[in-house]
Amino acid sequence: MVARIEWTVRWTAAFMALLCLSAHANPSFSDGGGKPATAYLPAGVEFDPSIPTPESVLGTDVGTWHVRHDQLVNYMQVLANASDRVSLEVTGYTHEHRPLLLLTITAPKNKAQLPQWREAHLKQVNEGVPAGKDAPLFLYMGYSIHGNEASGANAALVVAYYLAAAQDERVTNLLNGNIVLLDPSLNPDGLSRFAQWANMHKSKNLVSDPENREHREDWPSGRSNHYWFDLNRDWLLLTHPESQARIRQFQKWRPHILTDHHEMGPDNSYFFQPGVPSRKNPNTPDGNVRITEALGAFHAQAFDDAGQLYFSEEAFDDFYYGKGSSYPDALGSIGILFEQASSRGHVQDTINGKLTFAQTIQNQVTTSLSTIDGALANKPAILDYQKSFYDETQAAIRDDDDFGAIVALSQDHGRVNALLSILDQHQIQYGFTQKDTKVDDKRFARGSLVVSYNQPKYRLIKSLFSSRQDFPENTFYDVSNWNIALAFDLPYAVLDKRKGRGLDLTKALPVNKDSVLSEGAYAYAFEWNDYFAPALLQQLLSGGVQVKSSLSAFTATLTNSEQHTFSAGAMVVPMALTQPDDTYAQILAASKLSGVKVYAMKSGLTVQGADLGSRTMKVVRPPHILLVGGKGTVSYEAGEIWHYLDTRVGVAPTIVEKSRLSSVDLNNYSHIILVGGSYHDLIAKESQRMDRWLTAGGVLIGQKSALKYLTAEGWLDAEVVNSEKINSVFPTEGLKYKDKSALAASKIIAGAVYEAQIDPSHPLFFGYHHNTLPLFKTSNMIVRAEHNPFYQPGFYTDSPLMAGYSAPVLQDMIADSAAVLVQPRGKGVVIGFVDDTLFRGYWYGTGKLMGNAIYQSAHLVR
Repeated sequence: MVARIEWTVRWTAAFMALLCLSAHANPSFSDGGGKPATAYLPAGVEFDPSIPTPESVLGTDVGTWHVRHDQLVNYMQVLANASDRVSLEVTGYTHEHRPLLLLTITAPKNKAQLPQWREAHLKQVNEGVPAGKDAPLFLYMGYSIHGNEASGANAALVVAYYLAAAQDERVTNLLNGNIVLLDPSLNPDGLSRFAQWANMHKSKNLVSDPENREHREDWPSGRSNHYWFDLNRDWLLLTHPESQARIRQFQKWRPHILTDHHEMGPDNSYFFQPGVPSRKNPNTPDGNVRITEALGAFHAQAFDDAGQLYFSEEAFDDFYYGKGSSYPDALGSIGILFEQASSRGHVQDTINGKLTFAQTIQNQVTTSLSTIDGALANKPAILDYQKSFYDETQAAIRDDDDFGAIVALSQDHGRVNALLSILDQHQIQYGFTQKDTKVDDKRFARGSLVVSYNQPKYRLIKSLFSSRQDFPENTFYDVSNWNIALAFDLPYAVLDKRKGRGLDLTKALPVNKDSVLSEGAYAYAFEWNDYFAPALLQQLLSGGVQVKSSLSAFTATLTNSEQHTFSAGAMVVPMALTQPDDTYAQILAASKLSGVKVYAMKSGLTVQGADLGSRTMKVVRPPHILLVGGKGTVSYEAGEIWHYLDTRVGVAPTIVEKSRLSSVDLNNYSHIILVGGSYHDLIAKESQRMDRWLTAGGVLIGQKSALKYLTAEGWLDAEVVNSEKINSVFPTEGLKYKDKSALAASKIIAGAVYEAQIDPSHPLFFGYHHNTLPLFKTSNMIVRAEHNPFYQPGFYTDSPLMAGYSAPVLQDMIADSAAVLVQPRGKGVVIGFVDDTLFRGYWYGTGKLMGNAIYQSAHLVR
């Protein structure tokens, strides 16, 4: 026994010695393939020895491990403290309260002039003042807006060090007369999630097998932010604090060039813009493409010199103005998309051989530096471009027959304030009408919003109010429309110049009356019209207040003796019920927080309609919501619902992975939500459990592809049109192989606005006062059901397309098909939404539908 132990000790010692030798012989074993920052940079450059290198602060070479966001922040702080070239600013915080950083890098002698330089530059972009020949360039370099596309953020360590410490001619020429704005991580929460994943699954002996867990992130991936949103689609929509902070800085500096560093699938090479020439946004001038091409020549030369594969003018486009590479294009800047093949870990086998994390970082450094070279070489043209952009914009304004857009502002102050906030953040100017106005056959009341085209943001505004349906090419990398008035379900019209110039406008929005409350009222009530009415309701329910929902409209006498007619769905707090002692104080606080007006009622006897004690006044129970997520479900959709409920309503759902449903007691929940995804793997036993819960009084809500499961189980009496039927309406006769991708693209609805006919008297549409509603469709999913006023309260109109692109044959198939479905099941109810009602947190006009499915469902269950 002693001999065996002695042999084991000797063997272990010998093996460890062998490992040490192997470590020296095989660098990938000891350091994971990373390398010092200087090894990523051009040879022969001298560096200021007083400036700490990334590896001296991290304790490891760049690329050995995926950098955590806290490490990234720490290094940037160290760099700013050590270098007089670098200033660091915290511009905001993420949902998880991680700091958002911006480094301003320039020669020390320039720092005192920065305010004057910036002011002069803003006059150039906003007033067309020509730039002086010595005017500076402002270069914004942004990295890794998708957290699991981490080569960019890791490259930011190297680029920041280079700009802070290098003493070569390139950096000297750059910083002496120009400014670099460096954003090292556009998505700190996602980057942190991914770094943890990649690092926790890294082996000492690196595993390049693509099937290794290191390369296969779990649900949700690090691509998205805390609420699982794609921040690279949020530049225009500004749903999240990361985007809001970023746009503040963009508007503050209005950079000449903005770089946007991404990753794509491992089997690719490296992409840089320009993208597909025929697929740029028509509001973007051709001069933008010419400069992008000029810069592209420098990227190509750099990759030729490095012996790296690359491509351009392929796959990606510049149409949707909500992305980092295209938002700048609408405002006179040059946005540039970079896409690096991803190692998704530390090394991965690809069709092009082994791809190391270090190589992906290297390529992002390469294009960061080639951007600098291209910018300096083309500086006069870039400076001139912003002047020509201004001049061409002014010419376009003069040639435009239209004055701008007029938008009817509803009494839903939540939606109105959200819309105005977006315009304010983009620094779009607007006013309000002082008189009632008629445009064609539409009437716009006093106080309607007017957004004139005659302002520097002309091109962005044109896109925000576009209803275009025809395009030179019908392939879209992202959505084809984002009309803001349609998104907010607000009637609008385009004003011609004669009509627009005759309007008398004011800058002040008409003041709305606050709640007029008195303690000791018989009851209190609030309308369901406001976007934030569910938030007020939820706050009361959380405080133990008993609330009822009205099935129909009624007129009541208020404590001030005035009469008010409440719409169907209005919420009533009868004080005759057992209420908390502080109910009145809760109502005051909730009204103030939500901005929703509350009325005090004098009596339970109404002037017209149901009395407050009527059986049609349904008790609203505090909801207990189960949101099904996990593998097989669409994280974006789950995140939208989580975000809506958590941040705009004030109730957090219980999120359970689909694979764990069997271990969950469904009876603990009042509502179950199924987002888009595949549910065919739910075994019969699980479906039976859900059916029992449903028939006992549960509310089951499904959207998009989840409806396939609901119809297959017989819970919705409808037919989801299969792909074979859709394919059959696209003839292939006369086509050639080269037409294959164009045919596939024509079958897709990337993102277009469709009109639905709705029933405002149905509980799912309480709070709506028109018979039609713009819905955002992001798939070619078509659901057919027999028209029934009780079970199909929403269906597409005969000519449904309102804005964006859809193939005519798809429009015909979607016409008159189902949009919203309701079906009783025992004591419960099944609710189906064919489309995403909370698209990117931007489609405010349909956001109330999810609130109705939760809080007005008392009228639908037995």
